[in-house]
Amino acid sequence: MSNGKADGKRKTGSNCLKGESFKVIVHEKGIKDSWKEYIEKMMNEETEWDHGISAEVKEGPADCTRIGVAALKKMKRHKAPGLSGLSAETIQATESIGTQWLLDLCNGIVKEGCIPENWKSSVILPIYKGKGDQIQCGLNCWNML
Repeated sequence: MSNGKADGKRKTGSNCLKGESFKVIVHEKGIKDSWKEYIEKMMNEETEWDHGISAEVKEGPADCTRIGVAALKKMKRHKAPGLSGLSAETIQATESIGTQWLLDLCNGIVKEGCIPENWKSSVILPIYKGKGDQIQCGLNCWNML
């Protein structure tokens, strides 16, 4: 099985994956588990950073309407929406009403100190870059979307 063949057929792409042990995995559950393990490791890995950076602590609700409007204008159009289903165009079309609503929502979350449960999950989709070993799990050959 190390040559990527199972049942006499060559396995590529989404049909198989090389795990950390470099053994080819051909079962869907094993492939999903390998990607999950890889992404969890990647997302929870500590990185070096400059401890000399400091910032002032500000308590209370943020007054960032001007910053929020500027950020909304810079959002890229024609991109797929996230789990909320809201696209950049939808948010931009609401103009100041939507900006104020988003600001109030975020300030409420900060005030309550509780992030909504459905904000704690995300979907990460590995997209093959078109170079390197297509069945090798990792950032050298895959972009995470």
